[in-house]
Amino acid sequence: QVQLVVPMAVVFGPGSVPGDLPRPLPFRDVQEMEISVNLRTSVTSRYEMLYRSTTGQEEAALAAATAREAAAALHPLQDTTLGSLTMYVVPETSSLLPQGINVYVGKHRSALVRAGGSLAALQARLREVAQVMSFTASSIAAALSDRAPDGQLSPDARRYLKSSLGYEITFSLLNPDPKSHTVDWDIEGAVNLYVKPVLDKLSLVANFSVDSQILYYAVLGVTPRYDKESSSFLLSAHSLPHVINPVEARLGSSAASLYPVLNFLLYVPERSHSPLYIQDKDGAPVSTNAFHSPRWGGIMVYNVEAPASRQASLPLHVDVDMARVMEVFLAQLRLLFGLSREEVPPEFLLERPGNEGLADWELDHLLWAHTVENIATVSTTLTSLAQLLDKIGNIVIKDDVASEVYRAVASVQSAVTELSLGHLHAAFQASKEAVTSSERAFFDPSLLHLLYFPDDQKFAIYIPLFLPMAVPILLSLAKIVRETRQQKKEPTKMD
Repeated sequence: QVQLVVPMAVVFGPGSVPGDLPRPLPFRDVQEMEISVNLRTSVTSRYEMLYRSTTGQEEAALAAATAREAAAALHPLQDTTLGSLTMYVVPETSSLLPQGINVYVGKHRSALVRAGGSLAALQARLREVAQVMSFTASSIAAALSDRAPDGQLSPDARRYLKSSLGYEITFSLLNPDPKSHTVDWDIEGAVNLYVKPVLDKLSLVANFSVDSQILYYAVLGVTPRYDKESSSFLLSAHSLPHVINPVEARLGSSAASLYPVLNFLLYVPERSHSPLYIQDKDGAPVSTNAFHSPRWGGIMVYNVEAPASRQASLPLHVDVDMARVMEVFLAQLRLLFGLSREEVPPEFLLERPGNEGLADWELDHLLWAHTVENIATVSTTLTSLAQLLDKIGNIVIKDDVASEVYRAVASVQSAVTELSLGHLHAAFQASKEAVTSSERAFFDPSLLHLLYFPDDQKFAIYIPLFLPMAVPILLSLAKIVRETRQQKKEPTKMD
């Protein structure tokens, strides 16, 4: 039984205190909600709220002209602990929030919330904001997708990457027609400029390694359809799944990898199939000319402008616009980690994270989900190990394997305890250690069940070997016993 505790500070600005508060400020309140995954598994979410008034510094920050300026001024004054949230309640008439916007969520762990008149209306709004910034029932169900019934899962639940200690990211440039195109891409500069800030922030979640490659004569494996009206070639949505297998055979990156590999492919169409556009299910062109595959990566088609004159010398030199390409790949990376912002209500205004590519509360969102998933993974691994040991009575468990099991159990208990105290960072680190220890124990070579045989199999193996030798030996022993008995019966001769 896992309890997720979110420490929340609800700070009332001047003129925003509801008239129906149960007691004078400051006071504490607790709201609980149960997230049921299946008949045996449920997760309790607990929001521990501290209601208080603004300090003088916070009042001055809330007097800023825009919500963004106010959030920037409030950031140094608030609690920045992972998993904690600070909600600043502003009056209904406040000009900080634009017309029709009731909630502004900043880049950090705070939000500006318009007072809803009564305390009940405000609490409902606060609960909605807290779920956006921490975890929702669907995100927890997605983290526990192995245990949740299929009907309960949202369509996106299978899209997200499973929790892992590390990920490998491979950027590949596919040039199927090098005779026509010489393609240059500054992948190292683009990774440093666009990808590195995101991975630096995600380094708390897992280890990342990035590599790149250029593949020549690598075709998609699907022949696009020619459209006379637009004088272009089209790839329909139903043919996209058939694109990946032929390309993946050429990538070769996942063969020697211990961790999940994320593939991001930039495909420059051959001259005979150019320009090439991707269509969605409704037949409309996809604006990014890219698509992504759940838990695998994404492919972007990069069209090259045809030369003005037919006499232009081949191959054509192409410089890839890395800003446009990386914008698409980073959006796909966010999708794969479950950080899409499609579920936000219309009265919410979310500030873009900027160069970091990831808001602080989005990092927390990821840590909540991965911590719960890690605890479930350790539970499943240790249960499987216990069932294996129960099946094989004569299995030998070495001391180092036993210590890994004890360490995994202690770490997972520590993670559950830290979650119930609201310490997200400590809980996540303990869950990572538990996963490492449980997998070391489970995959230890000495516990390979093929090394141990049931007794009936041993008899089946050894009887054909020993029976041919045993028969003459047993017959000889029987003969010796008979002769001995006869000798004892015969009377001894006396001279």
